[in-house]
Amino acid sequence: MIVYDLCLARNWEYDSDFARILDSACAARGMTLLDISAANLAESLSLLSRQEAAFRSLLDRASEADSSYLPLVDMAQSFGARRFNPRELADRAYDKASLHHAFLEEGIPTPRTIILPAYLAQPELPPLDLASLGKCFTAKPALGGGGDGVALEISTLEQIQAARKLFPEQQYLLQEHVTPKLALGLPAWFRVIYCLGDFHVSFWDTTTHVYTPLTPAEETGLGLWTLLNVTRRIARLCQLDLFSTEICLTEENRLVVVDYVNDPIDLRLQSKAKDGIPDFMVEQIAARIVEAN
Repeated sequence: MIVYDLCLARNWEYDSDFARILDSACAARGMTLLDISAANLAESLSLLSRQEAAFRSLLDRASEADSSYLPLVDMAQSFGARRFNPRELADRAYDKASLHHAFLEEGIPTPRTIILPAYLAQPELPPLDLASLGKCFTAKPALGGGGDGVALEISTLEQIQAARKLFPEQQYLLQEHVTPKLALGLPAWFRVIYCLGDFHVSFWDTTTHVYTPLTPAEETGLGLWTLLNVTRRIARLCQLDLFSTEICLTEENRLVVVDYVNDPIDLRLQSKAKDGIPDFMVEQIAARIVEAN
């Protein structure tokens, strides 16, 4: 039997660069990677089920979107393999409505928010106190990511209803519009990537989605230890090994977690895509995952 140190399950074509970097990180440490994609999924499942191969740990970046990868989750459990971002924890973190309540209980700062029932469950809404959200606000579905179903800068009941109909089976969150202050000449809207105790902090442009990484000296100069502490608390709550979160520093110097937990994160390289993650960060993330085996 061949026993691989790490298994990567992926179903997104743009994960190929990450798979290559992860493979190199394994090879540099005398370890092996089983890279499972759509092209070799059936063959790999057959090999594993015949007990001709196994793996010691699993990084699952596929089963959330494609149920055909779920047997790998069962196999990981049967092997006693370590699972990075276990499916049951990832599913729990996927629900923004549940996370919002959990954040409030833990005192993690969030925008002022109203949670609405799914349109199919309650088409007509009771009177809402929209004044608490300010002049304009954002509507987003409780599940999903990548901006799907999100309506920005809306202000009327009609716009709320139109947004709810985009994903009528889901609860919707109405959140106040948060304005970042300027820091180092850029809006202080940060995307923090957490990976097994490491933090990767970047300014994140909400329009272009371009990452501008901060150096440790810049983080210190801005006093961002509080931001890292908030991210650490989020990690403790969601118990995921790898995720990203968006945190805004407002004009009133208030830290607000705007997008709670993103998983799986987009690991495209900035050298290949303008809105990708800086290459050195992806390399550090890959190395950290391999070293954690």
